[in-house]
Amino acid sequence: MALGYFALVLHAHLPFVRHPESDYVLEEEWLFEAITETYIPLLHVFEGLKRDGIDFKITMSMTPPLVSMLRDPLLQDRYDAHLSLLQELAEKEISHNEHHGHIKYLAEHYTKEFSAIRQTWERYDRDLVSAFKQFLDTNNLEIITCGATHGYLPLMKMYPQAVWAQIKVACEHYEETFGRPPQGIWLPECAYYEGVERMLADAGLRYFLMDGHGLLYARPRPRFGSYAPIFTETGVAAFGRDHESSQQVWSSMVGYPGDPVYREFYKDLGWEAEYEYIKPYIMPNGQRKNTGIKYHKITSRDGGLSEKALYDPYWAREKAAEHAENFMFNREQQIGHLAGIMQRPPIVVSPYDAELFGHWWYEGPWFIDYLFRKSWYDQGTYEMTHLADYLRGNPTQQVCKPSQSSWGYKGFHEYWLNETNAWIYPHLHKAAERMIELSYREAADELEERALNQAAREVLLAQSSDWAFIMRTGTMVPYAVRRTRSHLLRFNKIYEDVKSGKVDSGWLEKVGIIDNIFPNINYRVYRPL
Repeated sequence: MALGYFALVLHAHLPFVRHPESDYVLEEEWLFEAITETYIPLLHVFEGLKRDGIDFKITMSMTPPLVSMLRDPLLQDRYDAHLSLLQELAEKEISHNEHHGHIKYLAEHYTKEFSAIRQTWERYDRDLVSAFKQFLDTNNLEIITCGATHGYLPLMKMYPQAVWAQIKVACEHYEETFGRPPQGIWLPECAYYEGVERMLADAGLRYFLMDGHGLLYARPRPRFGSYAPIFTETGVAAFGRDHESSQQVWSSMVGYPGDPVYREFYKDLGWEAEYEYIKPYIMPNGQRKNTGIKYHKITSRDGGLSEKALYDPYWAREKAAEHAENFMFNREQQIGHLAGIMQRPPIVVSPYDAELFGHWWYEGPWFIDYLFRKSWYDQGTYEMTHLADYLRGNPTQQVCKPSQSSWGYKGFHEYWLNETNAWIYPHLHKAAERMIELSYREAADELEERALNQAAREVLLAQSSDWAFIMRTGTMVPYAVRRTRSHLLRFNKIYEDVKSGKVDSGWLEKVGIIDNIFPNINYRVYRPL
């Protein structure tokens, strides 16, 4: 019998970025990069484990915006074109570097990789959501939901209906997608406030994820710290993030991804190649951008970007295997130690952004592959589990009230509410107020019903925590500002049109084509609870 459990949890999320009104928008490539570097590589890992008879267990959120984009025909077509360009560039690089053995070897590596990505993309008929669903159906993968548009719930708690809409719309969307209700939810940014669990229970959810200190400061103090879930008074369980295992992976300073053998993220062919040569593969306006083809390894921290040595995927893969073994050893020590103190099997929950594996840390999917294989064959201390399985097998836990928290900087709300982004909240609050007001109306006709449903979409899209996050990080800020403003302006126009009884049907149709998330939304979800 294993002494405890280890649960790897991945949070697969991207904001809803889709621009049919424009031929090219750089931000759409966030999705394309994640498909190429994270989602399809993860599918390859899962397929390989299944093929080799390894009964792996992993929990993964797939947020409604991500699912909507992965299933969108326009974005699928654009990804197709994006991948074709990438394949063309990699093949060109082979002949272009005929006399540079090492770079030619790397170009061949990328050509092979992109070809495998293409085969998988076509084998699943461009539907990656169904690809992940097959592992949900075999109970290897537990897919959980999130807020409808990743809204930061503690900063909208003064409008419970707005919080309820984020939760309820997400649960309905999950059921439409996967044919069953979700059991768990990744609270957006792991941000919890006291009372939200009541709504989670009403939506039929069984558990949620939060940061470790949300559990450690619960009342009464949980007897087992963050090494067992707690039940809230509503019966919904809370799992806390384990700090020790998390830091080993996500920290670029002390974690594995900073190893000098691994691929350097910030040195990309799009910025390094001769301009005329790379021009067909960068932005249509001639600005350079990342292509995803990178030839250098991290090498050292102190040297500048110009002093990087060439990358070698062979040695990087060896290093990923070594790090997976180290991670497994540390979990064995940790869980063995905890089991002795607790006198019951501990669970170590390690949640990460899915895009860390592959996109930011190129070798991340290899690491996950080796970790599952080694955990299956080389140790008996812990059992890999996903959170739904764990709760089924461990239905009795201590009842506590968790503490307000998030997994952001300093553990509370200031990353999403500070001098860079505070200006958005009065507008978001006003929009929530007005949406609640509109929810009382009975639509006069089919056009007004469409307008009210579109108003609900616009509020949800404006509330996405991604925009406040981007404003704080300082990258792509104009885009985040533009998105926040445009959704609020669209909402306010609909509000005024509905109130005056003059809905602009031509304009509404255009907006409906652009912001087409949640086709089955019902604006009445904002009615008082």
